[in-house]
Amino acid sequence: MDETDVIIIGGGTGGYSTALRAAALGLRVVLAERDLIGGTCLHRGCIPSKAMLHAAELVDGIAEARERWGVKATLDSVDWSALVATRDALVARNHQGVSGHLAAAGVRVVRGTARLTGPRTVVVEGAGRFTARRGIVLATGSTPRLLPGLAPDGNRVVTSDDALFADSLPRSVVVLGGGAIGVEYASFHRSMGAEVTLVEAAGRLLPQEDADVSRHLARGLKKRGITVRTGATLTGAELRDAGVRATVRSSGGAETVVQAERLLVAVGRAPVTDGLDLAAAGLATDARGFVVPADWSRLETAVPGIHVVGDLLPPPSLGLAHASFAEGLLVAEVLAGVPSRPVDYATVPRVTFSSPQTAAVGLTEAEARARGLDVVVNSLPLTAMAKGLVHGQGGVVKVVATADGGPVLGVHLVGPHVSELIAESQLVVAWDAEPSDVAGLLHAHPTLSEAVGETFLTLAGRGLHQH
Repeated sequence: MDETDVIIIGGGTGGYSTALRAAALGLRVVLAERDLIGGTCLHRGCIPSKAMLHAAELVDGIAEARERWGVKATLDSVDWSALVATRDALVARNHQGVSGHLAAAGVRVVRGTARLTGPRTVVVEGAGRFTARRGIVLATGSTPRLLPGLAPDGNRVVTSDDALFADSLPRSVVVLGGGAIGVEYASFHRSMGAEVTLVEAAGRLLPQEDADVSRHLARGLKKRGITVRTGATLTGAELRDAGVRATVRSSGGAETVVQAERLLVAVGRAPVTDGLDLAAAGLATDARGFVVPADWSRLETAVPGIHVVGDLLPPPSLGLAHASFAEGLLVAEVLAGVPSRPVDYATVPRVTFSSPQTAAVGLTEAEARARGLDVVVNSLPLTAMAKGLVHGQGGVVKVVATADGGPVLGVHLVGPHVSELIAESQLVVAWDAEPSDVAGLLHAHPTLSEAVGETFLTLAGRGLHQH
């Protein structure tokens, strides 16, 4: 049996970030991965999907150039194979980079399916048995959640994984699920010319976000020609040679039939624990399949020395790659005996890379009021700023702050490039800054960030373009 300091099961963002930090702190690390280093984010999620969304942005830019700016450009066609080749090249380059970092750090990467055999022991199929002196880290990630009776066939009924690796683009698609994944894929397919119907069971898109974010997002998607059906459920899906005949029921009971070449199921992701043999180490999942920490400040389970990161964690963890980076750093430092701060999930930014984009950090207005907080809210359209008018896509900045000049509780953005604007607000919320603190800082003119600055100026009683 090989002995090491730390054994990590799963080489996605949570797993490899734990490995890199633990190795940097002088620990011997074994990282077991049955597929590809980088996990879902690198190979089936964040990176390839955002590469495709960038291509979609370029397609949209051609239409804007022609229709708004007098640039007589036309789109001949989208060469799907060339788009896929560029996407895959970017993924391969990132994969090579992560693998190189692990090798340079001295992390031993073991290929194979791993399972627990005790609180400190792991068997990796085809690679042998390992024991960990310091601890074991579970980082096996997640997989697309499926609906009973609606099995994907990879062609007519697909998951986000299937859609990513499809042989061609559909001319019509029904996207089931109005969370971040569903909204992004609806946006992408519309940019590529498909007729898109987006169906969400909740009363609004992105139901975990601020209600005003949902409203502005839905407005932007509808403006682009996407049919948005909220408060609606799929009651039937008949597979046909040409695609799918989907029956959608509204909250009022009315049923509508939608014909599409493809039905994309994007109703969330489920944690992967099959084959881990958690019971052999004295562990079990909760009713939802998550591995719940007994100590969130250390992300340590009820079995001392076994820690969990990434998509295996239930809320308040967010199932986001950047959150799992923070979780990996924390666990590595705990295992090394180095002081480390617990992950502050309240200050983790949340971004949806659709068109328009959304970005948020901190509490929504409803969450703040539900906690009994006395709050003040200010919203400003991006088009109130010159650069917002230049982009011409609408959007909004919304700030939720404690009344009487107290700390900022949440910032919510909708519009072009807001994924790049949220970092400032993350610092504002995390450092308990007050609007007056931000109002004293200048934002470059003309930029979209001016709208963020102006929102704080108004809350501090110093508004220029808003009163």
